[in-house]
Amino acid sequence: MSPDNVAIAMVYFVQGILGLARLAVSFFLKDDLHLDPAETAILSGISAAPWLVKPLYGFISDSFPLFGYRRRSYLILAGLLGAFSWGLMATFVDDNIGAAVSIFLSSLSVAFSDVVVDSMVVERARGESQDISGSLQSLCWGSSAVGGIVSAYFSGSLVEAYGVRFVFGVTAFMPLMTSAVSVLVREQPFSSSILFTGPESNRSTMGVFESAKRQILQLWGTVRQPNIFLPTLFIFLWQATPQSETAMFFFTTNKLGFGPEFLGRVRLVTSFASLFGVWLYNGLLKSVPLQRIFFWTTLVGAGLGMTQILLVTGVNRQLGISDEWFAIGDSLILTVLGQLQNYLDLMIGYTRFTCIIHACIGSCCKVMPFWYGGYSVRNFDVNQ
Repeated sequence: MSPDNVAIAMVYFVQGILGLARLAVSFFLKDDLHLDPAETAILSGISAAPWLVKPLYGFISDSFPLFGYRRRSYLILAGLLGAFSWGLMATFVDDNIGAAVSIFLSSLSVAFSDVVVDSMVVERARGESQDISGSLQSLCWGSSAVGGIVSAYFSGSLVEAYGVRFVFGVTAFMPLMTSAVSVLVREQPFSSSILFTGPESNRSTMGVFESAKRQILQLWGTVRQPNIFLPTLFIFLWQATPQSETAMFFFTTNKLGFGPEFLGRVRLVTSFASLFGVWLYNGLLKSVPLQRIFFWTTLVGAGLGMTQILLVTGVNRQLGISDEWFAIGDSLILTVLGQLQNYLDLMIGYTRFTCIIHACIGSCCKVMPFWYGGYSVRNFDVNQ
């Protein structure tokens, strides 16, 4: 494996292992800050806002080399920012605003590093066959899944044993791995960057702005093409729907009595399911047309996505299935289907501008479900 691929894999591994704090954040907002489901959903949407302008980070890193580098420098800064934000959560944060700012900064760190490694993936996959590009994407998602497995169980047991502040402190060390692996990125230094001065640098900066302007115009020209616009619109309408994750967290903890350790076990199962989804595509479905995969995963997922109604109404107990086993099985199946669908964003078109468009739509789909969900929870007066 080349040093670049090692760096890509490690950044995705860090994204997965940062899930160590996911349950800690949920319990911190619910139990320490005493937020209701609507407030928690809205706060989660605010923290996901950095993903909304994800394509902007690509323009920044490509157009404004920092200390002479377009990849290394930004990976270092992203890692340091992530460590700083989780350090704040572990020590000083004790109100809604502080939590929102810290989680926002940690999300910004992950989003920026994700853009940098996605650019590296696109550069390596451009012009390659579906098999090769699919293998590279499998490396990315597989690394993230392994990181998720490493953190999954401990995300619950550590919260139960030591509390949320301890988990935040441990998590603060993880983004530093992103900074460390930046030295593995093979990149030719630029003679000028935004931190160098002088007439030559000023002329170079003007050229950078002209280049950015051309890229924006080319991007707009790409968006207007029907074969790009219509599929993108469909993906947006399909994914940007209200999600019930926050409401279900309150329901499973307050009504069903699920504790941090059990929820950690559920995350462990879903992490293995995510890794299985990677293997399923890479081993069996790589040569299957993407349209067929998209059709069947969407069709099956639409039906199975409504199974949470059975858990909420207690029908699963009437069928002889305990709440615990139903929650595990439901999460496992939906995670496998979701992992297969995750390939669509980069596999539909491995060109620079289609990837930017998909990244933009994907970013919107990360934020809007939280806001829709928060509004729905508030509108229906869901308080526990």
